[in-house]
Amino acid sequence: MNQSLYEFSQSVIEKLGFYVYVLRDPFQDNKVFYIGKGTGNRVFSHVTDSLKSATVSDKLDRIRAIHARGEEVFLQIIRHGLTEEEAFEVEAALIDFEEVGNLSNLVKGHHSDERGIMHVRDIKARYASEPAEITEPSILIKLNRAYRPGMPADALYEFTRGRWNVGPRREKAKYAFAVYRGVIREVYRIHRWEPAEGPVSGIISAWMEKNSITFTGKDRNRWQFEGTVAEELQDMIGRSVAHYQKKGQQTPFQYLNC
Repeated sequence: MNQSLYEFSQSVIEKLGFYVYVLRDPFQDNKVFYIGKGTGNRVFSHVTDSLKSATVSDKLDRIRAIHARGEEVFLQIIRHGLTEEEAFEVEAALIDFEEVGNLSNLVKGHHSDERGIMHVRDIKARYASEPAEITEPSILIKLNRAYRPGMPADALYEFTRGRWNVGPRREKAKYAFAVYRGVIREVYRIHRWEPAEGPVSGIISAWMEKNSITFTGKDRNRWQFEGTVAEELQDMIGRSVAHYQKKGQQTPFQYLNC
């Protein structure tokens, strides 16, 4: 490997500051498969890691495949001369636009849930909705990419009850709120929790295939609830829980009153 091809000089590094970059696959019309941010030689690190280590990941395997074909990963700086916070915002916007499901990125961008890409109807729902007042022990479950407007009720239930890495505190929750973009989409009364084992149900499998959704998490120590639609809390649907959600929270679930 020619090291000089995969590093910036110190003078270049000092002028670049924070930047946002993409990795493109020349074999697929330069399709973007990874978006990142960094300083210094960060943009080159994925290529050098793929060549120096045997670590397995979608991103590194993609890079190895490109090199095995005798090609070079197309490295492109999208914005530079940024502050770190500006780099976070640009990176998040690009990931939202490309959709994380089409990338090798494992997580969405910075503040994606709070200010990320939304349909105009979701903007209206989030900011025009009355805030929900939840007084019962509950768990808010963010559906993220699994949700689609008008999705079948059984698919919504299956994704909400899910395969979550929740601890014993789960037993205190009486209700599970299906939340997307800070707005309640459905409420379920929890009857019991059980280990999430084996393959996903046919309903989830079919929905995932139709909508190009994949699970990246491991099933070990994950749980799902058995429940029914909470008829007594149907007036909660369409209300906002943005006031309950913690800024920068990464976990897809949040306990309330538990």
